[in-house]
Amino acid sequence: MRKDNANRNRIAAVRFTAAEFTAIEKRFKTTTCRQMSQYLRACLLNKPITTLYRNASLDECMLEIIRLRKELSALGNNFNQAVKKLHTLRQLPEFRDWITSTEAQRAELLEKIETIERLMEKTAEKWLQ
Repeated sequence: MRKDNANRNRIAAVRFTAAEFTAIEKRFKTTTCRQMSQYLRACLLNKPITTLYRNASLDECMLEIIRLRKELSALGNNFNQAVKKLHTLRQLPEFRDWITSTEAQRAELLEKIETIERLMEKTAEKWLQ
């Protein structure tokens, strides 16, 4: 690709109105082209242009997954802190208290994991349609 760039010594200047340039720039941003010149060259030479496609139907799932990831991270941090505390316990009553207090966290963690699994199944069904 570098050799092609080295041989480009011809310039074709084209002027656009502000509205035209905005429209071209908007289309350029939806492609995988890295530079405007690459995009314009592909358009002018009738080469294929790969455009980015965004499936808006997955927005709700993505927002839910992001929220669940944050919650799961917080639960994981809490669980790690609880395990560290377990290593410092010396007496049996402290150990029993720890077990009862972490049981609720464990149940919540398992519930969130099940929710994530259901969302992943939903997302897979949409993608496989």
